Amino acid sequence: MSNPANATAASPNPMQALPIPSGFTQTDKAYSSLRSAIVKCEFEPGERLRVEELSHRFDVSSSPLREALNRLVEQGLVNAFENRGFRVAPLTVEGITDLTRMRLLIEVEALRDSMAHGDDRWEVALVAAAHALSLSEQRLASVAPVLDDNWSARHREFHMATYAACSSPLMAGLVVQLFDRAERYRRYSARFRKAPRHKSTEHQRLLNAILSRDQDKAAELLRQHISATERNVTAALLSANKTLQ
Repeated sequence: MSNPANATAASPNPMQALPIPSGFTQTDKAYSSLRSAIVKCEFEPGERLRVEELSHRFDVSSSPLREALNRLVEQGLVNAFENRGFRVAPLTVEGITDLTRMRLLIEVEALRDSMAHGDDRWEVALVAAAHALSLSEQRLASVAPVLDDNWSARHREFHMATYAACSSPLMAGLVVQLFDRAERYRRYSARFRKAPRHKSTEHQRLLNAILSRDQDKAAELLRQHISATERNVTAALLSANKTLQ
């Protein structure tokens, strides 16, 4: 079965990670660097983002930084306040509930579409991403996987690989935005999580369903996977609020 993504191979693939290729503008550099730092929770929720400090940290001038901040406002990772600058968007129970609702609508449909259009090369890339994630998990001991940069990168690559054959560029772009917003919640909540989560088993079951081309089973497993993230994040946020009071 042909993969529609192959016909537009020259176009940027939103499912891929975010390295900074040569030729990127200063705005692109500022956007990619700041976006990554926010997703990885290097800034606290609600923290003020001062352009002068960011300019020094990321070695870019103020104008590209402001453009990057405005792009992040559009994606919901930063809030803008008239005459009061920019702040990192907060993390709330209401926020993860709303985010989960949208992920269930968009990501499940994107997975079904990807499974319908994915070819042999898509399957090979997916299996490779799953194996890389498994190797990373085997190397981790007591560290929470989500707090490990290598695991987080491979986790993202695995999920993006499941969606990579999606025939809708618009849907693919939404998947990336929603997933990265969820990653920020996962990273923050992992600091306060009390119960462990065996994600490797969830990923393997999802992979098996995808490779067997069972769309209904894969969709249900993805729903369970996303919903489990919501439950764990909600519990962690409530625990964090009690700790901080």
